[in-house]
Parts: sequence; structure tokens; C-alpha cells
Amino acid sequence: MNLHAAARAALTEGEVEAKCAATARLWSDWQAGRLALEAWTDPKPVIEAGRPARPELVTADRLPGRELSQPKGHAALIHALAHIEFTAINLALDAAYRFQGLPGAFYADWLKVAAEEAHHFRLLRDHLRGLGHDYGDFPAHGGLWELAVKTTHDPLARMALVPRLMEARGLDATPGIRRKLAAHGDAAGAAILDIILRDEITHVAAGDRWFRHLCAERGLMPEATWRRLVLDYDVPKPRRPFNEAARRAAGFSAEELAGW
Repeated sequence: MNLHAAARAALTEGEVEAKCAATARLWSDWQAGRLALEAWTDPKPVIEAGRPARPELVTADRLPGRELSQPKGHAALIHALAHIEFTAINLALDAAYRFQGLPGAFYADWLKVAAEEAHHFRLLRDHLRGLGHDYGDFPAHGGLWELAVKTTHDPLARMALVPRLMEARGLDATPGIRRKLAAHGDAAGAAILDIILRDEITHVAAGDRWFRHLCAERGLMPEATWRRLVLDYDVPKPRRPFNEAARRAAGFSAEELAGW
């Protein structure tokens, strides 16, 4: 099976469990040598990734409160985290589908990332069900996928602005959310975030690695190029405080972090 065609099929799948299963199968098929890395004649961008009819996507000001002191707020927080992981499945699948002609290791990285994001989503969805809710019960925000659409023409911009900018924010935010869940008595939720943080360091590192690879191919200085892209695309700039240990493990330099 053609890798790009198979990734597109998983990307456009809208049923949640079918998408997760297809994503896990893609990674297994790649490892078993059942996917052919060859050009595909239909590399059109996917503007709307497959997703269920719910959750409703809304602007940030319409998102529900996430106060842990209220059961519904607790569930809304877990739902928001699950939506981020669901979107991250699509982001990784889109990288594998959309960008052709790159080394096989690029596709290996993003198929593995997609499978891990699907695992994270399933963990959070199961936890959400234990709180009396399910994925789709609360509205969600679609900004992360919107940035994927903006960068669909260039893998360098995608690596710079999705894993290296937006997903790296998770490295900063996750420890604080984990502490709040633990303090609230949600040990299961805190344990899931431990898994997510561990894996997300490697996901951001994959983005960093391919960003630097593409910069080298084009004769660009990585850190100056990243700053220029952040400014050119008018996206939210990196915000302190940083989880410097996690960011350094993912490939950021101390000098680069000090520049923001």
C-alpha cells in the first residue's frame, strides 16, 4: 500500500475509534514493511481533517470553564486535553501524507507520533468516561489545525510552527496541569499526563530534528529562521515560563530560549 494514500485515508476518517485503529495499524504496517514509500499522484492538501460531528468547534471565549472544584469543570479540562491529542493525531498523519520526497525516517517519525497521540487520546477519553462524560460533550477550539492548513505548502514552516512552537507549549503547560490534577485527587489523570509529557518531548524533538534538517538543506540558520517564521506568520510568540529541561531535551538551545 502507498504510504501517502494510507495516511490520507486515516487522516480523513471521521469516526473516532476507526481513526485511532487506522493510525495504530499504519505504524504497525510501516514497521512490518507493508507500506511503499513512493510518489503519489494525488497530494492535494486536506483542508478539513476527518473528525466527528461533535465536539462543536468554537472561539476561545466560548469554551467552558475548567475549574477543578466543579465536576463539570474537571471533565471539561480532561475533554480539552483529549481534543488536543485528537488534533495531534491529524497533525502527524497530515505530515506523513502531505509532504512527499523526504527521507524514510521522516515518515517513520510522524507515523510513530500519530500512533502515540492516538494512545494518549484513548487514555484521556477513557478517563473522561470515568468522569461521566465522553469526547464531544463539550465545545472545543480548532486553532491548532488551522495552523496546519496555513503551513500545508512547506514542511519547513510546518515543523517550525506546529511541533516546535505550538506543541512545545504543551511541554511548558503540562507539569502545572499535572500538579493541579494531583492536588485535586485525580491520580489517574496525573499519571496520564506523565505519559503524555514523556512522549511529547520526543514529538517536539522530531519536529526540531526535521526543522534543522530542512534548514540545512536550504542553507538557513535554524534559530534565526524559526524566529522569522514566528513573526511572519503572526502566531502567538513563545511565552514564559518555559519548561527549560523539557525544551532542552527536545532540541532547543539555552541561547534560543533566552531570546524570547
